[in-house]
Amino acid sequence: MTLVEHYILKIAATAFLVALGVLTAVIWLTQAMRDFDLMTTKGQSLIVFFHITGLIIPSLLMVITPIALFISVLFALNKLNGDSELVVAAAAGLSPFQLFRPFAVLIVAGSLFCGFMSLEAMPWSFRALRFALTEVHSDFLTRIVRPGAFNALDYGLYFHYRARGPGGALLGIFMLDQRDPGQNNVYIAEKGIASKVGDESYLVLETGTIQRQDKGSAAPAMVVFDSYALDLSHFGAGMDAGPLRPRERTTWELLHYDPSDPYVKLDEGHFRAELHDRFVAPLYALAFGMIAFAALGAPRTTRQNRGLAITGAVMAGLALRVGGFGATALLARQPSATALAYLLPLSGCVLAAGFAFAPASGLPFRRVRAKLAAA
Repeated sequence: MTLVEHYILKIAATAFLVALGVLTAVIWLTQAMRDFDLMTTKGQSLIVFFHITGLIIPSLLMVITPIALFISVLFALNKLNGDSELVVAAAAGLSPFQLFRPFAVLIVAGSLFCGFMSLEAMPWSFRALRFALTEVHSDFLTRIVRPGAFNALDYGLYFHYRARGPGGALLGIFMLDQRDPGQNNVYIAEKGIASKVGDESYLVLETGTIQRQDKGSAAPAMVVFDSYALDLSHFGAGMDAGPLRPRERTTWELLHYDPSDPYVKLDEGHFRAELHDRFVAPLYALAFGMIAFAALGAPRTTRQNRGLAITGAVMAGLALRVGGFGATALLARQPSATALAYLLPLSGCVLAAGFAFAPASGLPFRRVRAKLAAA
């Protein structure tokens, strides 16, 4: 790589890192404020708050990386052209392929980074987030919930205990679970003790009953127990309840999921869409980088307006990403849409490369050289 190419790569890479950092920080801040109740109402420390909110960063990076590549390539090319450096480099013999080489290094590196986030870091972070939220719910239940009051742990889930006993035991437990529209569950126990087995947290109830009443049934079914372990992950709504969701499973697990699993049967399309979406994500980083280069890669004089080219690139990138979201949604319903999910970003790459390196696209470089030679 020549000195000029190193210079171009430095400008583009710096712009990429700045854009990636600023966009991630802004979006993370808006998301983190939604979880501020971890400290205000659930009594968690600042460390727990940053740990939980920080686990969403890999998913943000996966989405933001193509946008940051797009912005950095546009910024670098616009700066080079605005300072007349692109025109001088073209006059000195720099070809479109030589100009593209430093951008290609950045685009490929950004795509690999996006692929790592999508295939490895993001599913790990979602699974870690699930366990972290389970711990929060466990702490909230055993440390923060007030004795003698009916505490709403979730919509339709109410918990009450009479007093706290030795060793942190909860005495006189009553819990009403109305989250299932077809069934009401009432748990009554003399005592409950929080315990942890591996990564799972449980509330072990001692000497009590479980009353289950189906909707439309006149009498409830009653189960008497001496000891009953209640999974605390079911106290949380959304992502930390029930089996692992597709986005919480590793890529290897999605590649080898069991079609006979009842949870998979319930929404197999979601598993299929999640798997292919992870492989498609880095292709959009390639496409966005190529579209930006195709828009501003040709040198222009300072009198020529580049706003139209930038607007066209933005519209092309937006249309491509919206089409990708539509293809993912279609893939969840139709397996035949798999080819479409990959074809969209690949087509964007090919069309942008064709526009950037077609014989006509090299005319600005040749015209600049011819004018300087004549002078």
